[in-house]
Amino acid sequence: MKKIATLTLMFLMLGLPACNTVSGMGKDIKKGGEAIEKAANK
Repeated sequence: MKKIATLTLMFLMLGLPACNTVSGMGKDIKKGGEAIEKAANK
């Protein structure tokens, strides 16, 4: 039982920063798209 709890905790510790990384990448892509859209509308 301790192994399962330890593995779950390790997975969460590694998984949560990955979510933030993906979220940040999504924001960067969105900003890039907005810049392209703004340039196209000029």
